[in-house]
Amino acid sequence: QVQLGESGGGLVQAGDSLRLSCRADGRTFGSITVGWFRQAPGKEREFVAGVNWNGGNTDYAGSVYGRFTISRDNDKNSVYLQMNRLKPEDTAVYYCAADRRAYRAVIIRDANEYRYWGQGTQVTVSS
Repeated sequence: QVQLGESGGGLVQAGDSLRLSCRADGRTFGSITVGWFRQAPGKEREFVAGVNWNGGNTDYAGSVYGRFTISRDNDKNSVYLQMNRLKPEDTAVYYCAADRRAYRAVIIRDANEYRYWGQGTQVTVSS
């Protein structure tokens, strides 16, 4: 069982930066991929970024590549999403999620493969 909680969202202007944090409670956190997803009003949830269990592999959606950076600190049971050069289209509720399988070799973008989800944190970017 893994419980996740996000923090760090807020209201910023276009071009600003934010750092989201995802803190996990659970013994198995260090063995599983963690992904960040987002959902804007009226849109489907989409994959943003993922980091594998040891931090050695990352993946990004094309829309955030080069602007967002995902990282993790297993000693702190935490995953971070550094978001730079934010755009109004980045406005959404951001969720972190934990893969249903341990030690997966690849990062999966399918939300159905993530078993545990946080409550989400709102990011609003004004133009």
